[in-house]
Amino acid sequence: MARRETTDPAGAGAPAAPSLPDPATLGYEQARDELVSIVARLESGAGTLEESLALWERGEALAARCQEWLDGARARLTSARGGAAPDATPQAPGATADVDEQEER
Repeated sequence: MARRETTDPAGAGAPAAPSLPDPATLGYEQARDELVSIVARLESGAGTLEESLALWERGEALAARCQEWLDGARARLTSARGGAAPDATPQAPGATADVDEQEER
């Protein structure tokens, strides 16, 4: 029985491997670009079930890395704005945010 070689999830046809960088070491753009490539391969339907599963797992790791970068960027913006929540609506000076506080007065 012939032994079947496993290919890397990126689909280059090389043996499976350490050639793919750990998603935790990638910058946002690198992770995003690889994720886009993986989505395109999965959508094409080419490849075996085993290859598709490997691609899916790699894609999940890359998506998580992208989310880490986005969460970090959001935290930096929030911090730069002085800690205000990004979706907080500005209020007129002297206005109170809570109706219950007004009732207590």
